[in-house]
Amino acid sequence: MNVYDFDNTIYDGDSTADFYLFCLKRHKKIALLLPSLLKGTLKYYVLKRGTKTEMKQNMYRFLTKIDSERDIANFWRSHEKNVKDWYIKQQKADDIIISASPEFLLKPICEKLGIGHLIASQVDVKSGKYSGENCHGEEKVRLFYEQFGGEIDEFYSDSYSDEPLAKISKKAFMVKKNEITDWVFKG
Repeated sequence: MNVYDFDNTIYDGDSTADFYLFCLKRHKKIALLLPSLLKGTLKYYVLKRGTKTEMKQNMYRFLTKIDSERDIANFWRSHEKNVKDWYIKQQKADDIIISASPEFLLKPICEKLGIGHLIASQVDVKSGKYSGENCHGEEKVRLFYEQFGGEIDEFYSDSYSDEPLAKISKKAFMVKKNEITDWVFKG
């Protein structure tokens, strides 16, 4: 089985950021949440306080201001084109997507593409609250073993934060735009 990160790997861009901006254009009231979003982001990235899960949960508060089901469907109608051609050409039936993005956002596009296995952050689509940790770094490995066990044949990602998954793979690749190179392990 092959495992892929989603954002900036098989999707050109960050789907969560793209969805947020998509919603912000359609629901101006989301802008009222920007001060708390900036405060939470600064707290996490600059002051190094709190967790990434807490910071992202603060951002997902915008979900309380939208029609999630309709907006997600409309988002993928206009953003499906961001799924990279190289992935479509090599896609296999047993591929697994593992992403820090929320499951509610990725599930519709995975279903449309025929990707049957998705591991992603568990975020309530109405409240923006997490049930569990952000699916990132070592958490991805834990969730992979919990659901699939075994070894990964090929792993693809754009980020060294995914090195824990690369380490449990027979072969790992770094993806930068449409360029795919062998993974060079740090340390």
